[in-house]
Amino acid sequence: MTPTAVWFMVGAGLCLVEFILPTAFIAFVLGISALLVAIVAHLLPLGFQIGLWVILSIVLVLLSRRFVNRRAAFKLDATEAETLTEIRPGEMGRVCYEGNSWAARCESSNLDIPAGRRVYVVGRRGTTLIVMPEEF
Repeated sequence: MTPTAVWFMVGAGLCLVEFILPTAFIAFVLGISALLVAIVAHLLPLGFQIGLWVILSIVLVLLSRRFVNRRAAFKLDATEAETLTEIRPGEMGRVCYEGNSWAARCESSNLDIPAGRRVYVVGRRGTTLIVMPEEF
């Protein structure tokens, strides 16, 4: 099997992985890098191919971070909870998460979340959940 074919298969495989397991476009970008290396694989020795893939991957990942909406990532990875008490900016409140009451704080320091509102759990610091409102 030629290096070009291997790079095409690796690139296509990584792009498909992105559809199965969302990785915030990391697998997709690595796949695109592999497909680009496949185009020039017949011109370069294996060491240069791998180096080119690493360099392209780093550059494309850094470039893609500018175009990925960071707020959308909250909803993709987050799980839902419901506020039990109001969560004021910079203050703690309570949420019902997986059937239990948890202390919670809003990720944004300027949002006021009323009681009974659906929120997304975007992180945890100790026993305090970090949440964002459903519409932010």
